[in-house]
Amino acid sequence: MESTKISFNIAGRLPIGGGNPIVVQTMCNTSTDNIEASLEQCRRMAAAGADMIRLTTQGIKQVESLGKIKERLRNEGIFTPLVADIHFLADAALAAASVADKVRINPGNFAKEHATACSKFVELISLCKEHGTAIRIGLNHGSLGERITNLYGNTPLAMKEAVMEWLRICVEQQFFNVAVSLKASNTTVMVEAYRLLYKAMRDELGFIFPLHLGVTEAGNGDEGRIKSAVGIGTLLSEGIGDTIRVSLTEDPVNEIPAGRAIVKAIEEGYSPFGGRTSVEAEDWNDFIIKASCLWGPSLLDKKIDDFDLSGSRVGGNPLSGDDAARFKDMLLQACRRRFTRPEYIACPGCGRTLYNLEDTFEEVKRRTSHLAGVRIAVMGCVVNGPGEMADADYGYVGEGRGHVSLYRGKEVVMRYVPQEEAIDRLLEIIEADDF
Repeated sequence: MESTKISFNIAGRLPIGGGNPIVVQTMCNTSTDNIEASLEQCRRMAAAGADMIRLTTQGIKQVESLGKIKERLRNEGIFTPLVADIHFLADAALAAASVADKVRINPGNFAKEHATACSKFVELISLCKEHGTAIRIGLNHGSLGERITNLYGNTPLAMKEAVMEWLRICVEQQFFNVAVSLKASNTTVMVEAYRLLYKAMRDELGFIFPLHLGVTEAGNGDEGRIKSAVGIGTLLSEGIGDTIRVSLTEDPVNEIPAGRAIVKAIEEGYSPFGGRTSVEAEDWNDFIIKASCLWGPSLLDKKIDDFDLSGSRVGGNPLSGDDAARFKDMLLQACRRRFTRPEYIACPGCGRTLYNLEDTFEEVKRRTSHLAGVRIAVMGCVVNGPGEMADADYGYVGEGRGHVSLYRGKEVVMRYVPQEEAIDRLLEIIEADDF
């Protein structure tokens, strides 16, 4: 069946989908109620070239703050579209429809009863039609809900099926100002989910809603960039995806050049279909993204088991043997092929995070670097932390100001641990399990 890609404009300024340039977005990690801090971060993001900015909007008070932030940015001549990030409260989503340029939701979280969630979603669509507001339906691997997982398991198929339920409602309501995301921290799960959804939209609907790509909780540094480039680059090379975010546990401004670099790498033929056999890079960051886009998809799909870095150059110089070996280990792990170091799942943080996530994550990495193959999550809060870290062996999750909950798998082992003690307690739990 022939299929077309739907496109739409956000705030009348930003075209998404339909063959338009890939949109690169990011998200504030400030409290939205801290208007000055959020404004400062939005200004830096806009100056760095962010196409879209998302802010935590968990309640009515944060919707009001978002409105003030938007008004001041517009008065300053900054027209970057703002997205309200809603997790559970349907009333917040309804209020945000008249304030934000786009509302990000998982409609299944609106109510425990599916029929009630559907009714609230239709109500939101009506308001978004009235105000010209876009919707992103965002379903992550760890937040599918009991109803869907009982039917399909916690699988890429379940992710696809959940989204298709909501898209059918959009079509019934003749609302097409919609983007979709199916993120996971596991690159294999993430890529398979998007492929399944793309095929389902093509075969059932005959058109493709714009897709927002991302590897959620990718971490930071080289590993975060490599993992993101593998997942996002694999799909972009297949013509899947219209907007992206590289989720890093760093200053969110850093996400923008990383995203641009992935898009540029694919455009320059750094993919399995580009005919390249080596990488010519300006610097190390440029190299790891290009090389991940070039060899990552074939490793992820198990079409190859190894790859040859000879002939690759960084800054005009041949890639050193040590750098080649280090990169190869990281890429093979990002593609779920060989585990030679710990696997970290770490969210970027947002307005709900009440501790210094970046410094804490670095300290957790430093003190657990010897635990090859162990999956450790460091999450900002309990809103989506326990769900999004579903693949982790152990978890460190913020729970209120200055306190942390520690997990073994999905089970809470210790709650309300003072933050200054939490890493020690986490290591005690791991060591007790003979890791």
